[in-house]
Amino acid sequence: MSVVPADALRGAAPAAEERHVTGRPAELGPRARLWPSLVAVYRAQLSRARVARIPLLFVATFQSIGIMILMRGVVDGGGEAQAVVAGSAVLVVAFVALNLLAQYFGQLRASGGLDHYATLPVPPAAVVLGTAGAYASFTAPGTVVTAVFGCLLFGLPMTHLWVLLAVIPLAGAALAGLGAALGLLAPRPEFATLLGQLGMSAALLLGVLPPERMPQLVRLARDLLPSTYGVEAFARTFGERPDWGFVLGDLAVCAAVGVISLAVATWAYRRAAVR
Repeated sequence: MSVVPADALRGAAPAAEERHVTGRPAELGPRARLWPSLVAVYRAQLSRARVARIPLLFVATFQSIGIMILMRGVVDGGGEAQAVVAGSAVLVVAFVALNLLAQYFGQLRASGGLDHYATLPVPPAAVVLGTAGAYASFTAPGTVVTAVFGCLLFGLPMTHLWVLLAVIPLAGAALAGLGAALGLLAPRPEFATLLGQLGMSAALLLGVLPPERMPQLVRLARDLLPSTYGVEAFARTFGERPDWGFVLGDLAVCAAVGVISLAVATWAYRRAAVR
C-alpha cells in the first residue's frame, strides 16, 4: 500500500477540476516557424553529412576528374572541352544531391525515420528544404576542385569561375528536390537507390558528353534534365565574350525547376509521413 501526501492531492485537485470544467485538454505550444526550423534542420543535416559523406564526396570528385582525363584523349578544346568541364563539375552536384539524397530519403522512409520528424513541431517544408540544402552545399568543395582541374587540363580560362556561386545552389536545389522526391515516392529503398543511380547516370551521359555529338532524340531528353541548364550556364562563361543574357536565362530555368522539384518533394514528404 502506497501513501500519497495530502498536499499533492490538494495541488492536483484544482488542475483536475479545471480540466473537468473546460472539457478540453491543455493546448500545445505553437508550431515552430519555417525559417528557424529550416536553419535547425540544415545545421543538423550538414553536421551529419560532414561526418558520413566525406568519403563519398571524394569518390564523386575523383570520378569527375577521371572522366575529364579520359575525355582529354578525345576532345582537344573549343566548345566540346567547355561542355566536358562544365558537365563534370555539375556531375559532382548530381552525385551527392540527387543520388545520395534519393538513397537517404528512401532509407529514412523504410526505417520509420519519417515518424521522428513527424513528431517534431516543424513544417514539412523545413525538413525537405533543410536536408536538400545541406546536401547541395556539401557539394561545393568538390565542384570547385573539379572545375579548376578541368580548366588547367583543357587550358580554359578561370576568369568567370565565380559563376559557380550561382550554379551550385540553383542546380543543387533542382537536383536535390528531384532526389528527395524519388526517395520519398519509391515504394522500397532499393527502388530509391536504383532511381538515384539512373538519375546520376543520365546526368553523366547527357551532361558530360558534348551535345553536338548527340542524336536529336537524345538532345531532347537532355533538355528535360534539370542539371543541363546548370551545365549550359557554366559552359557559356568560358567564351571570350560570354552572353550573360543566356547565362541568366539558364540559371532562371534552374531556379524554376528547383522551386517545382522542392515543392513536389515537400508534397511527397507529407504523403509519406501520414502513412
